[in-house]
Amino acid sequence: MSGEIDKIFTEVLRLAIKNDASDVHFSSSMPPVLRILGQLRQVDVEPLDNSVLTKLFLSMLNDRQVKYFKEHNEIDFAIELDGLARFRINFFQHMNGISGAFRIIKNEIRTLQQLRMPAILEKIISRQKGLILVTGPTGSGKSTTLAGMIHEINIHNRDHIITIEDPIEYVHKPAKSLIHQREIGIHADDFAMALRSALREDPDVILVGEMRDMETINNALRAAETGHLVLSTVHTNSAADTIDRIVNVFPAENQQQVKQLLASTLIAVISQRLIPKAFEQNMVALMEILINTDAVKNLIREGKTHQLDSAIQTGVEHGMQSFERSLSDLKQNNVISPQLELEEFV
Repeated sequence: MSGEIDKIFTEVLRLAIKNDASDVHFSSSMPPVLRILGQLRQVDVEPLDNSVLTKLFLSMLNDRQVKYFKEHNEIDFAIELDGLARFRINFFQHMNGISGAFRIIKNEIRTLQQLRMPAILEKIISRQKGLILVTGPTGSGKSTTLAGMIHEINIHNRDHIITIEDPIEYVHKPAKSLIHQREIGIHADDFAMALRSALREDPDVILVGEMRDMETINNALRAAETGHLVLSTVHTNSAADTIDRIVNVFPAENQQQVKQLLASTLIAVISQRLIPKAFEQNMVALMEILINTDAVKNLIREGKTHQLDSAIQTGVEHGMQSFERSLSDLKQNNVISPQLELEEFV
């Protein structure tokens, strides 16, 4: 039976890659499921036995990971399988057994132009220091955007890039830059500690996979303040939400100081969603872009985040754009269907 499940597992992954799926779900007592263009589609195979699926999944983990999974009933990691592709994987226990969510990570890292990113992104990553945040819900393409930015720096600049990820998703090969990629749980205990260490490792650019807690956020702000270009993600829906989230992580007595620091270090907030293309089975990013102009700095210092939407609307000359403008531009360039409405995605 193990040979049969191995074959089914590999064939389902091949099918997912062939059909440009973003995710694959293997669940006990159910057939596999693919997510294609945001929609779930069941694969026509027999439901998977829990004991066989558990044995298959545990065979993909090392001893340390098996111990962690048995203690916590879930685990995140990334791995390259059978030369097919690299996958970000989450195994978890649920009421009916075990499940695995496999996010497909393309081996080829696309440039910002290939990703159809606005030209302002190439300009902001040319900065020597400051903080660039990419935000959005899970599955909105944040990792792909960040990988494109790091790739752009790698092929054009002679920089030392350190990435701190959980887990490592896109694997970068050094071009002009020197790149070191570190994974939480393998190469470092946590984001905050790895970020503190990074400052002693002579970096020019630091990628922090996610700003999850006060210590990590504080260290990222300090790194941006002291002459490093820092890129990171936050699970927020808009620029205004992002500023509020960062400030509100800190105690009330520290929030004004954080506003001042954020106002002086922030370069841009890029909030995004994925939206299906019109003439190919693929997705494109719908983007809201806030650039930290003098006017925006003042709004951040004064805590007037409710006015940031208006600043974005009037900041087109600085490279800013709202979700509405992004949608309109994609329609005008025939990238997406003219029937799509913003409310479906934002």
